[in-house]
Amino acid sequence: AEMTTDKDLSMDGQSAMAMFAAKGIDVTPNKDQGVVKVVKRQGVDGERPMMGDRVTVHYTGKLLNGKKFDSSLDRKEPFSFNLGKGQVIKAWDISVLSMQKGEVCTLLCKPEYAYGSAGNPGKIPPNSSLLFEMELLSFEGEVLTDDGGIIRRIKVKGDGYTNPNDGATVDVHLEGSCGGRLFDSRDVRFTVGEAEDKGVPLGVDRAMEKMQKGECCILHLKPKYGFGREGKPEYKVGPNKDLVYEVTLKDFQRAKESWEMDLNEKLELASGVKHKGNQYFKAGRFHQAIIQYQRIVSWLEMECGVGMEQQKRIQDFLLISQLNLALCFLRLKEFSHVVENCNKVIELDGKNEKALYRRGEARLLRNEFSLAMADFQQVLQVNSSNRAARAQISICQRKIREHHEQDKKIYANMFQKFAEYDAKVCRVFGHPTDGQHTFS
Repeated sequence: AEMTTDKDLSMDGQSAMAMFAAKGIDVTPNKDQGVVKVVKRQGVDGERPMMGDRVTVHYTGKLLNGKKFDSSLDRKEPFSFNLGKGQVIKAWDISVLSMQKGEVCTLLCKPEYAYGSAGNPGKIPPNSSLLFEMELLSFEGEVLTDDGGIIRRIKVKGDGYTNPNDGATVDVHLEGSCGGRLFDSRDVRFTVGEAEDKGVPLGVDRAMEKMQKGECCILHLKPKYGFGREGKPEYKVGPNKDLVYEVTLKDFQRAKESWEMDLNEKLELASGVKHKGNQYFKAGRFHQAIIQYQRIVSWLEMECGVGMEQQKRIQDFLLISQLNLALCFLRLKEFSHVVENCNKVIELDGKNEKALYRRGEARLLRNEFSLAMADFQQVLQVNSSNRAARAQISICQRKIREHHEQDKKIYANMFQKFAEYDAKVCRVFGHPTDGQHTFS
């Protein structure tokens, strides 16, 4: 339904104040009358938006003298923003939290909740109270990963400006459910990047770096970030199930950042982190292994050793971490990452047999047959007795032949169709040389 903005917002400042005084609800946390709301149309009963949600609204804004300064309706395009992130004026962050889907309301906002003493040059004078009519069209949780596998809804906002990092120790309260059934409720301490060790799914672990102390949020996890294809028999969670976790971050101790450590400390830690990554890899926990190997790369990729021996240690750690990352991404079928990691190894060591072979595998699986064949041929230049590379070259050659045959068929069919079309045209219009279709 379209909003009936002009009727309600065309009244003068005095009538507007009277309406808000009679029917208005103060929605500010401090109850200082900074944002007063009058509901014009009730929304759908149910959930309200939460902090961090992506909300979509229609709105019209006017000064108290009735002058319109902005409207999404005039643009015929709704407006979306993340709630509670300071992307809009304070009045909006506060008032939308109080709305239900489909609700239409009118807002009276004091300057300190709008554009303050600065105003908005050319549109809004300094120290202006404003009127808005707003409709909440939709809202959805904040997507924390590119693939949409973790969605967060914040119930209670946390404090401070710091978040746990990889390696941080966190104290959390967890409540995990699947299909409405609670299967896990406990206080637990774990190391970020190693939540798996405490039976906590990857999605909860990855959400930690976005959370603040005291925050309570609801995480919706796709199977990849939950218990995956295996499920979790001890919790009676079957394979490929979506999970919902309510997580409260009670406290955390950040791990040292790269710039807070000297080189010797990094090299010492890298050894243990590599071991942890290898354990995860052997257990088939590739995402968790990736976290560990990436920590080593982030610590050492910009470092220069003092003397040959230290430089060799750095290079060895980097080579093995990048090679292991390539292997993890190969298992996860994320081939562009495989190529990227192998390229980094080849930059350091142009004749690295494993890097050339793994890059060839990734390229072959991306149907880049000629590039893959070139990689496997380079493997043979490094080690002529690598039988696996010879076998892969045969596969590449076969695939290239099949590809050519396929192309031939496609083009043959195409030319056949052109020939049939030409024949049809000639039957209908006669041959171009018979004078009917010559152009001067």
